[in-house]
Amino acid sequence: MTAALAVIFAGVLHATWNAMAKGAADRWVSFALIGAGQALLTLPLLPFLPAPDAAAVPYLAASVAVHLVYMGLLLKSYELGDFSQVYPLARGSAPLAVALVAAVFLGERLSWAQFGGVAAVCGGLGVLAFAGGLRPGSRREPKAVAAALLTGASIASYTLLDGIGVREAGSAASYTAWLFAIEGPVTVAALWAVRRSALHRGLAVRQVATGLGGGVIAMAGYGIVLWAQTRGALASVAALRETGVISGAVIGAVFFGEHLGKSRIAAACVVAAGVVLITAH
Repeated sequence: MTAALAVIFAGVLHATWNAMAKGAADRWVSFALIGAGQALLTLPLLPFLPAPDAAAVPYLAASVAVHLVYMGLLLKSYELGDFSQVYPLARGSAPLAVALVAAVFLGERLSWAQFGGVAAVCGGLGVLAFAGGLRPGSRREPKAVAAALLTGASIASYTLLDGIGVREAGSAASYTAWLFAIEGPVTVAALWAVRRSALHRGLAVRQVATGLGGGVIAMAGYGIVLWAQTRGALASVAALRETGVISGAVIGAVFFGEHLGKSRIAAACVVAAGVVLITAH
């Protein structure tokens, strides 16, 4: 139960830093600053932590590459759609994919109650995403859905890679620190290549502080998830993490003026019921 509560809290942290990135004046710059914040926090820790076991290195390298793809897709999704649509759709499509792949290739088996919980979480998140319908030319156009689904596929990919890698690493803290220490500078370098002019000119103090703070929040949230993946089934952890979309729906309504109607409230209740099924075993 402790791990489950920790993962649910990690979901809230994830929704928070995503909202910070969505609301930034320049999202590319925001993501670069988030990567810089992660690197600044983790690089000084490396001398005090053991290196991950060799078996984890391929998963670590692949995860960094997939995370870069994920960030590009997420940025595109936020350009095309509302936060309260894109965020739950991207996050909600991932747990079911993780459950299926983990069952087929990793031999993980969920009880019927747990599988029902994963399905309820995914279904509830789908309602959160599609409530209000799709209107071409609006902030709910089909292109946003396509980008969000591709983002979900990348989330499922790095979740599986990190779920295996952190178990092979011998230490969740070590794997987490090395992941962000490598990913942070690589992210900054990639975004520098794309948006060099924006990153080169002077940045406001508030913009820098928000970006670096977002990096710390992102790292804390995902570090909790990696720790939990050493203690539970990948599908359950993935589903529990995505309960953060409830926070995302509230954030979208309060800070971005997006509609939160009865259907989304009902969907949030379905997600909560799914969490109960996943954790009640």
